[in-house]
Amino acid sequence: MAFKKKKLTGRSLRSNLTGYAFISPFVIGFLCFTLIPMIISLYLSFTKYNLFAPPKWIGFDNYIKMFSNDPKYLHSLKVTLLYVFIGVPLRLTFALFVAMILNTKSRMIGAYRTTYYLPSIIGGSVAVSIMWRNIFSDTGIINGMLGFFGLGPVSWFGNPSAALIMLITLSVWQFGSSMLIFLAGLKNIPGEMYEAASVDGAGFFRKFFKITMPLLSSVILFNLVMQTISAFMTFVPAYIISKGEGGPMDGTMLYSLYLFRQAFMFNNMGYASAMAWVMLLLVGIMTGILFKTSKSWVFYESEGGK
Repeated sequence: MAFKKKKLTGRSLRSNLTGYAFISPFVIGFLCFTLIPMIISLYLSFTKYNLFAPPKWIGFDNYIKMFSNDPKYLHSLKVTLLYVFIGVPLRLTFALFVAMILNTKSRMIGAYRTTYYLPSIIGGSVAVSIMWRNIFSDTGIINGMLGFFGLGPVSWFGNPSAALIMLITLSVWQFGSSMLIFLAGLKNIPGEMYEAASVDGAGFFRKFFKITMPLLSSVILFNLVMQTISAFMTFVPAYIISKGEGGPMDGTMLYSLYLFRQAFMFNNMGYASAMAWVMLLLVGIMTGILFKTSKSWVFYESEGGK
């Protein structure tokens, strides 16, 4: 009995070691590239640090400066909130619209889905951001189309509001990932429910708001949370389109771009670390609000529809 017990213990130990070996790359990567850098960043947020001298402890001065002595920071926060609150709903609305179109039977449906998903694969790249600059330039396609319809050209790079609209348009164009998730959710809605509603005389809009939206609400919540977080972290399009300046007149100075400028252009690493933690807190608050309010509009079948 003792021998068998020892043998089973040995097997268990080997099994545990095998499991630890498989998860060790993730654990090591998480510690080295996420947890430890976060702890260091938290410490630096309370210091004055320019990369060329040892950090100097200054307490909450960086956080106080953000909201009391840095108008450009408050402006970047305002621009980012506009970008998120306008861009994310438009992106999800367009993604759902396309998903419903693609939720049909067709021989070419696979090719259509791939085509619509491509912008999400390449949309955040430097090349696409450069292409977007050319499309919205003074002699670009957009102004050419406006001229064709008798409208005057728009100075996309001279008007702060127009520049932000250009960024939001690019974000809406990258709807592919949300569209695929919506499409998967639509596939899980039983067709019998639509057939029964049709028999009762329900039209398209009634079926959409009484069947599609409630049964798709959990998918909408997931997409809304993920796209909100992604929007707050947008950097490459704003950097490329504004050539790293956030212009015109800071019209494209998103939060992440201003953080980057403080850290790597002005060498205010302590201040940039404080900005990063404020962003983390802001994203956490936004996500918490979405989950809190979801109790009143998200349908869960396992909870009796509440």
